[in-house]
Amino acid sequence: MPVRAAGFIIFRRLKNIEFLLMQTSYGINHWTPPKGHVDGDETDYEAALRETKEEAGFDEEDLKIYTDFKKELKYNVNGKPKVVTYWLAELVRNDTPVELSSEHQDFKWLELTEACQLAGYQDMSNLLAESHKFITAM
Repeated sequence: MPVRAAGFIIFRRLKNIEFLLMQTSYGINHWTPPKGHVDGDETDYEAALRETKEEAGFDEEDLKIYTDFKKELKYNVNGKPKVVTYWLAELVRNDTPVELSSEHQDFKWLELTEACQLAGYQDMSNLLAESHKFITAM
């Protein structure tokens, strides 16, 4: 059975669309949207909300969540399968501050090209590009 995790692809609209990426304070210090493991009997959506609050300081009311944009990334971590479910979420107020937990050491708001480069993994780059396409088509 794969490990399950969930999170949000969070964006804001300034002059251009910007995505939130956070740098982990563990492992290879990769950059990722806020996400985390699903605990016990919570749903993926409940885990995404909890993890976003813990890792970025955003509550559900800080976000406009697009539940019709739901995507899964599947990959292996240390030889074990992992499935991460993401929803798209827009920051309601662009000046809402990011509050980092100890799990992250930095964050950046980035336009699509820079976000894809920093994400470093092709599946995440593809998801960011798909998110951008969805946003611009709204």
